[in-house]
Amino acid sequence: MASKGKQFKDLMYSKEILIQPGVYDGYSVRLIERAGFKTASISGAGVSESRMGWADRGVMTFEENLNNARRLADCSDLLLRADADTGYGNAMTVHFVVRAFEKAGMAALMIEDQVWPKRCGHMAGKACISAEEMVQKVKAAVDARRDNDFVIVSRTDAAGPHGVDEAIRRLNLYAEAGADVMYADALLSKEDIAKVANNVPKPLIVNMGLGMRPRKTTPLMSPKQLQDIGVGGVSYPRLLTTAALRGMMNALEVFKDEVVGQNKVVERTDLQVGFEELNDLMGMKFLDQLEEKYKGG
Repeated sequence: MASKGKQFKDLMYSKEILIQPGVYDGYSVRLIERAGFKTASISGAGVSESRMGWADRGVMTFEENLNNARRLADCSDLLLRADADTGYGNAMTVHFVVRAFEKAGMAALMIEDQVWPKRCGHMAGKACISAEEMVQKVKAAVDARRDNDFVIVSRTDAAGPHGVDEAIRRLNLYAEAGADVMYADALLSKEDIAKVANNVPKPLIVNMGLGMRPRKTTPLMSPKQLQDIGVGGVSYPRLLTTAALRGMMNALEVFKDEVVGQNKVVERTDLQVGFEELNDLMGMKFLDQLEEKYKGG
């Protein structure tokens, strides 16, 4: 069987746009796999927010990010793209970051050209390192991978602070340095998305910010609309994180109002997943099979 990187690369380079829902924990990765998707992007923001309890502002460490990615690969057959932020240092550290994420079972790894500490691509106040410094990071990433098909995704956040033309210039430099896939974040119009997609030499991924309204960000477009203007992949990093948070808020509101406030016994199946359904999602059948197989005499 082809390596995870080769499978991911083949999907990215195919004619059909590659849909990459965002995952961040065991629940989300199992749901996406059960829904029939082949790939998913590990949301750095989702991991920081759910595990660390802090916004995506560079609080999460390399080890925390890596360990979470490894756990997701261990419980899923999805082709996962991890988010390595800025590579946690310079080109030298990028070498070790790439080796670690590849060993952890990832199919692809994204590195961005923000200064550290980074911030979510749709937050105000972003700043970028020089394109020349990022080129060295890309070269280090390409050289470090053991599997030549392990996919290096180079992301630029330059469109906001420097304009779309600068984002295109940078992505072309990163492609020349060996990156396999391009990623332009926080493009603010359909025209900008099309311009970038049609002026870079390798497949482009864009981020659809479901769950980020009402802040002005990348316009919401369907996968088919994006494909028609030349985009190769689309990521939905906040789809499940924001949905999960809303679900918890709704359940907690009912709990405080009716159970605590009115001293009622409340069973709200519309707000909660049943015990059997939860166990089924989380691999109970497989665990039962293992136990039965090795229970001995």
